[in-house]
Amino acid sequence: MRWRQGRRSSNVEDRRGEQSPGGGGLGGIGNLLALAPFLLRSKTGWLILAALAALYFFGGNLFSGMQTTAPPNLGPNAQTAPGTPGATDELAQFVAVVLGSTEDVWGGIFQQAGSQYTAPKLVLYTDAVRSACGLSSAAVGPFYCPGDQKVYLDLSFLNELKKLGAPGDFAFAYVIAHEVGHHVQNLQGTSAQVQQARMRADKVTANRLSVMLELQADCYAGVWAFYANRDKQMLEPGDVEEGLRAAAAVGDDHLQRRAGRAVSPDAFTHGSAEQRAYWFNQGFSTGDVNKCNTFAALSGR
Repeated sequence: MRWRQGRRSSNVEDRRGEQSPGGGGLGGIGNLLALAPFLLRSKTGWLILAALAALYFFGGNLFSGMQTTAPPNLGPNAQTAPGTPGATDELAQFVAVVLGSTEDVWGGIFQQAGSQYTAPKLVLYTDAVRSACGLSSAAVGPFYCPGDQKVYLDLSFLNELKKLGAPGDFAFAYVIAHEVGHHVQNLQGTSAQVQQARMRADKVTANRLSVMLELQADCYAGVWAFYANRDKQMLEPGDVEEGLRAAAAVGDDHLQRRAGRAVSPDAFTHGSAEQRAYWFNQGFSTGDVNKCNTFAALSGR
């Protein structure tokens, strides 16, 4: 990505190096694997395990706790920030530029629609963080909390993307844009409507509604990429492919296979690899928010 000349957002809240909140944490992949033999004895247990696994990507990262030895290579002169092992100031600057770009893009889209965009804060943290949504370990991966309208991100998550076969700066930008997409849904009232509908629905229907919400956030990430490339020429050759690989890598079917399980579409909460790549590309190829109506498309309306 051509990001170095981009505007850095002032909405980044850096909590790295702060003492981790009390209460422990989720324990990462080790605890999840320790529970697996017991949960897999019954269908209900498998559903619980699948739900826990889903929480590990974008509100869940199945592979947390797996360490890598080096931060991503975003260019020369990267410096390690004091008190933040494994994270670089270079990477934090990259995050600030991507967030600034999402602010510019969504600010313009909302303005054209006769509305005003309220940008989210993005919190950088290490290991664990407390938000309006409660105490969360880095194990849950990047997430958006509608209660305080903030995106939460531990920079080590990029290493987890590399383990899934989705390395690269644009893959990480896709993750950030996806979470900002959830903020857009919150501003639109979509998130609240889906949550209310899920509370009234059976488990399978609730999962399908969750999939529609996540795929729309993928589409919104694609819309951001369209305008970031059109207006600022931020994308380089191969970046779109990086985004598509990243979207596919966090598909529910891909994660289920990696966990050694048969694919169970009824347990999907984020969408298949094919769906996630499709909807990201839908947003990127059209640049049209109106083309991101996953609810109509997937419900047959």
